[in-house]
Amino acid sequence: MIQTRLATAITIAMASLAFASVALACNIPVFRYALERWKSDAYEIVVMHGGDLTAEQLAYVDSLDKASAASSGAANITISHERGAEATTPQIAVRMSMTSGRMVNHWQGTFEEAKSASLLQSPARMELVKRLLAGDSVVWLLLRSNDETKSNAAKQLLVDSFKTLKAKVSLPDGIGLPGSELHSEVPLFVKFSLIEIDADDASEEFLLSSLGGFQADAIRAGEPLLVPVFGRGRALEVIPATIINPSLIEDLTRFLSGACSCQVKEQNPGFDLLLSVNWDTELYGVDGLRPPPAKSVGEGDRAPRTIAIPPGKRKEK
Repeated sequence: MIQTRLATAITIAMASLAFASVALACNIPVFRYALERWKSDAYEIVVMHGGDLTAEQLAYVDSLDKASAASSGAANITISHERGAEATTPQIAVRMSMTSGRMVNHWQGTFEEAKSASLLQSPARMELVKRLLAGDSVVWLLLRSNDETKSNAAKQLLVDSFKTLKAKVSLPDGIGLPGSELHSEVPLFVKFSLIEIDADDASEEFLLSSLGGFQADAIRAGEPLLVPVFGRGRALEVIPATIINPSLIEDLTRFLSGACSCQVKEQNPGFDLLLSVNWDTELYGVDGLRPPPAKSVGEGDRAPRTIAIPPGKRKEK
């Protein structure tokens, strides 16, 4: 039933795409518009402690602050402090306010655990950024489970789908015309790739926790998870392998490769990953010409497009 509702909702969203793109004269693919125009949402790193921090802990907090975009760093994070008598052991928590307005807790642990979890960077995220800046349209993350049969089946499904989609999906007409100009030198083509992450990969602890929390039931059932990522590291959704199929993969791909009918980021599905990259500098150089800013909510764009991918199971606080 979940799969049926999902496919129906995507079909409705896709049906409105052509009209909206003509009305707004924006024929840039969603994945490219997101790469060039959508600023990354910030994660909040909360330092919770009941008393004074040690010199070592203060140094770690200072290193996080310097890495934040607010301090001219590259990471999409902000730092805040919560003091309370109940925080007998200092803790680090990572959370984000989703587009819906709900607060999602992605990770929490001691200072020592935070350091080993590599909150700000990891090999998979570095590779993800590299591919997006090289022009990959959509990079799929496969969070493998301990069930090798299920994980290998999910991988094969994606690999087979990539081969057929390359011939079936094309870019919108009119790219480069007024209202649909490209601003970076990143190659524009239809290309999909896969990054696999093992369930017990210690170097990916934060990413696994962050994404796995959206589908806790699937994780407990030993299901692999699939995450299509585009733009500046925006995850469309976390999808259990049990509901993925060629038709769904094609619908999601056509949505991300179609004309950007809704330019307001907040009215599009998905959420940003925590990454350490200065996107504007990578795309346009230090003094390069930036594109006009994307619209914000309330600037006259059409209503949100809904893609009813099953919601996550993470508890809210």
